[in-house]
Amino acid sequence: MLVPVPWSPPGVDLHAWRAALAEDVVDLLARLAQAEAAIAAAPQDRELAEEIAWPGMRIYEISQATVLPALAAAAADGFDQAAVIAADAPDVPGMILGKLLRPLDSKAVAVAPGGPSGGLLGVATSLPAPAWLADHDLDTGSAQLLRRTAPAPGDVTSTPPWRRLRGPADLATLDVALEGWDNTRVLLGG
Repeated sequence: MLVPVPWSPPGVDLHAWRAALAEDVVDLLARLAQAEAAIAAAPQDRELAEEIAWPGMRIYEISQATVLPALAAAAADGFDQAAVIAADAPDVPGMILGKLLRPLDSKAVAVAPGGPSGGLLGVATSLPAPAWLADHDLDTGSAQLLRRTAPAPGDVTSTPPWRRLRGPADLATLDVALEGWDNTRVLLGG
């Protein structure tokens, strides 16, 4: 899901930065063998979604950049599970995403925390999403927030976190040894 990106490194155009972050996430998701990638975007982000989408990739235009509209779009398209991932974590390893989907055999909802900056990297659930699942954005969402509306706290499980690039301090956490994040590397001069 395309999320707001309110900052860019010095000397880097904000639109180019946001596009590079999102394109790196899309490239990773498109290569996963056991998943079908799509882009969820609010109307004002439709052009960016079309710019970074792979040929034939679904683009879901959602009313706002929150989890429930994205999950509803995937459900309407016939999927039985979905994960909504923030498009500002360009070096997220594929195994982190696999760990987000794995608990759905026994848990209603799985969340991956967004690292030290807070928020969530992603949310996964079987579809249709449970009626008790509160709508939220990935910047302010948390496992605790979702557990408040769950019938039982154990219905929401947390998986390993992965940080998002939400501010300048997060740049130092990029792992140059990880593959991927090519577009982000180029903008950072590496």
